[in-house]
Amino acid sequence: MKWKKLGKIFDPTQHKLPNDCFAFAQSPQTLVFDDFVRIYFSTRKKDSNGKFLSYIAFIDMDKNFKSVINISSQTVIELGNPGTFDEHGIFPINVLRDGNKILAYTCGWQRRVSVSVETSVGLAYSENNGLSFRKIGDGPILTSSLNEPFLVGDAFVVKYNNIFHMWYIFGTRWIEASDEEPEARIYKIGHAISHDGIAWEKEGRQIISDKLNGEECQALPTVIYFDNRYHMFFCFRQATGFRKNPARGYRIGYAYSDDLTKWIRDDDSVGINTTEGSWDSDMLCYPHVFECNGKIYLLYNGNEFGRYGFGLAVLENSETSKIKFN
Repeated sequence: MKWKKLGKIFDPTQHKLPNDCFAFAQSPQTLVFDDFVRIYFSTRKKDSNGKFLSYIAFIDMDKNFKSVINISSQTVIELGNPGTFDEHGIFPINVLRDGNKILAYTCGWQRRVSVSVETSVGLAYSENNGLSFRKIGDGPILTSSLNEPFLVGDAFVVKYNNIFHMWYIFGTRWIEASDEEPEARIYKIGHAISHDGIAWEKEGRQIISDKLNGEECQALPTVIYFDNRYHMFFCFRQATGFRKNPARGYRIGYAYSDDLTKWIRDDDSVGINTTEGSWDSDMLCYPHVFECNGKIYLLYNGNEFGRYGFGLAVLENSETSKIKFN
């Protein structure tokens, strides 16, 4: 594969965002309409104590991805009540159509004391064409369990043959803080299935092999089907040192499968990397792959984890009748 970078297409610091958010447009994910593409992302504001809260916003772009034609002006989805799993933010959100319904799988997060954060997956639905979403309840639909004890999140959901498939991350270990940096977390990619999109059965294993070492962190899986094969893109990094050393920061990884069970990792075929001197010179993270007008596109964040927005790439020679997204 080879991706042609089309550049950064949105900078949140140049626009007015809802909820007094002022920076970050993380984990862009799409909902394609007939004449425009809605791109949801997670942005941030600071609370009264100066700590970040994460909110969901969206922009609508023309299908050439040249112009922003609308920006959300109201709250897309409310944060949780005190004590709930999404009390302090939602990052990311994955939106998909299921018949005449629009579903949103959320990664809610909550601050902790001994470590920085805990996450779980929630579910919401829209009754107004994706302008806003209402949660099905205050609790999560996928959360920690016996062998996945914390940090369950980053859900990406697709329906194949009337079965919902979810790829998500789960934490395996926290590394104690040092004099140089705070406590660090390690997380891997897992898989679960569901017949109704609410009750999920976890596969219960790490499905993507490590490339760096056992402490490799894997995040934000996104899956697309074309050329008679399932293709997964995700991001990965070292567990520590990634904030100051770009060589240890996020890059985009790739794996493929013929049966949704066995995944072969092949990062050498991913076809995209950092660009020296550009907005994505230090890292590539939070990928989202989607089909639009017969082409396959990749949205992703660059330096500083998406503080200054997201960019777009198109898969070269992807205009083919073999493409099947869902």
